[in-house]
Amino acid sequence: MDSKLPCLVLVLVLIGCIECSPDNHHHNGSRSFEYCVLGAGPSGLQMGYFLSRAKRDYVILERNSGPGSFFNKYPRHRKLISINKIYTGSQNREFNMRHDWNSLLSDRADLLLKRVSREFFPPADTFPVYLSLFEKELGLRVRYGVDIGRIRAVQSPGGRSYVLTDQHASDYNCRYVLLVASGLWDPQRVEFLGSELVEGYDSISTDPEDYKDQAVLILGKGNSAFETAQSISGRAHLVHILSSNPVRLAWQTHYVGDVRAVNNDLLDTYQLKSMDGVAEIPLDKIAISQLKEQGGRRSGTKEKKGQLYLTLKFLHQEEKNSSAVTGEETPAYHIDNFAMRKPYDRVISCLGFRFNFSIFDSSACPMTSDNAKGRLPRLTAWYEGENTPGLFVLGTAAHSRDYRSSAGGFIHGFRYTVRSVHRVLEQRYHGNPWHSTKMPTTQLQSWIMKRINEASGPYQMFEVLGDVILLRGSHCEYVEEFTLQALPQFSSLSGHEVSHHGMIVLVLQYGKKKLDYLGKGRANTDWTQAWKSNFLHPVLYYYDKLPTEEEMERRPTGWPLPRPKLIHHVVEDFLTEWKTPVSHIQPLRRFLEHCVQTDLRAFYAESCFRLSLTHRKPPLFCQHGYLKRQGVPRNGHDVGPMPTEWEASGADPAYPNYLTQAGASISSGLNVDF
Repeated sequence: MDSKLPCLVLVLVLIGCIECSPDNHHHNGSRSFEYCVLGAGPSGLQMGYFLSRAKRDYVILERNSGPGSFFNKYPRHRKLISINKIYTGSQNREFNMRHDWNSLLSDRADLLLKRVSREFFPPADTFPVYLSLFEKELGLRVRYGVDIGRIRAVQSPGGRSYVLTDQHASDYNCRYVLLVASGLWDPQRVEFLGSELVEGYDSISTDPEDYKDQAVLILGKGNSAFETAQSISGRAHLVHILSSNPVRLAWQTHYVGDVRAVNNDLLDTYQLKSMDGVAEIPLDKIAISQLKEQGGRRSGTKEKKGQLYLTLKFLHQEEKNSSAVTGEETPAYHIDNFAMRKPYDRVISCLGFRFNFSIFDSSACPMTSDNAKGRLPRLTAWYEGENTPGLFVLGTAAHSRDYRSSAGGFIHGFRYTVRSVHRVLEQRYHGNPWHSTKMPTTQLQSWIMKRINEASGPYQMFEVLGDVILLRGSHCEYVEEFTLQALPQFSSLSGHEVSHHGMIVLVLQYGKKKLDYLGKGRANTDWTQAWKSNFLHPVLYYYDKLPTEEEMERRPTGWPLPRPKLIHHVVEDFLTEWKTPVSHIQPLRRFLEHCVQTDLRAFYAESCFRLSLTHRKPPLFCQHGYLKRQGVPRNGHDVGPMPTEWEASGADPAYPNYLTQAGASISSGLNVDF
């Protein structure tokens, strides 16, 4: 026998194994997948989890050697400002996610950030470690070292698809959907005269000693600007912060992207007049300049060589392109007490980041959004590019949908919008309706109480995600965390129809009145005036039919939804626990009774017996319970509510204990007029 034959057989077997491998997606020289996810950051891995759980054909492409590479560099001063609250006093996983702003969603109770850090504001270096654990322990399909440089759309008889080309000219064909989860990497820059003299947040030194006894001007008033100021203020002799807008504090605006208290020490030193300061000038009106040499010496005196001056654009001669100026061209020459008249040793730009549009060719490039200064792509309410069907944007890059109004640009927000996008994909491409729970209408109040006191999705993505309750007469269908702005397209996106009984939408929202959130009278505790609540609280909207797109566009300013037929505010609560019988439970029940046009009270078996004898149609609770040989005897050993009323249905042991405890016998005689 030929000695080379065994080797030949082995080679043929190996080739056969490669061709038969289920992970091989080569087709006509390219790799083909149903779903391509671009980026292995938190939103990419979150989508990977949902695709993997649904057993879909997908791949996650990442240009770096590990997940979450953004966090290997940013934030520059290495402390996250997303809270990691380890102890909440509760063992409820869903509730605890309200106070865990870093962990991703999964069915693993232990796969949380607290495995790698127990600090309230974790070190940034721990986050890639956590993402690596998430990827490996869930077995997600990630290909590292794939740097996509071009994305184009192609039209075929099967429809529109996207082709991604990497640094080796290899193609990845996305047959169904391209999910862009690449985050924001490109620093945002403002061009003005002298901008070449400005250092970037992405490249500055993070060693405070490098700023010893220097005067520093920081452009921008976001967290990166204040984070930088906080780091260097102990060494620099003064730090000034400048931008077009006043400082916006997160505790005032309820927007977590605004300046957080953990970074705002400079506001103390400014207000207490310890040399630091904050000012407002439109950045497109400024120039950064150096003084010219005049007559063999500088026009100023006692100035260090290379110092930079903040000047105003209109003071420069129009025909000049140079950043060098004379003393007559500085603001201090015209206004001797100009606030920022002294020179700076350094000017640093901390203006945030923008989406990288450059990798898309004209056939696949999303349009820029109207908000966020055009830094983000323009998307539909279900996160699909307006001009790029089949291309969805996830994570921070999708923040144009709720910019400055909710948490969609941050992990604790977009982990839920990613789940919503996945549910849209399941309905569109696989015919799987949006997850819903069917229940008797008599259990609706208990389910709503459970959601408003536990659910983390509507709590974090307030005014963006809400629960839709489809009324079906004696039964209802509960659809969780639908994208509110897509409500006119509810049926096509969710796979559920709205009946003639109508629908209720549950939203968490803040009040719209501007006030001092630390001032006297900032909170409202009177349930009869719950609509005056200022802090986060549940609001229920009842519609007798699905709102139209026109109604959505014409909704009142600041409202997440159009005007409903009925509306109910659950009064705000200091503890954000909406469980009390008089202020929370009974008003909610009365509202629901208006919506469903039936008595939703719960009764003991004896009461159902009497009502069945004296009424042609006993209450719905008795129809579902007593008449089906179920009920609660009055002479039971458990301490319960009054014989005629049970404010929160406790018949189902699956519901939390607090619903039974909130039964409150005192409420039976209360007259509530809506």
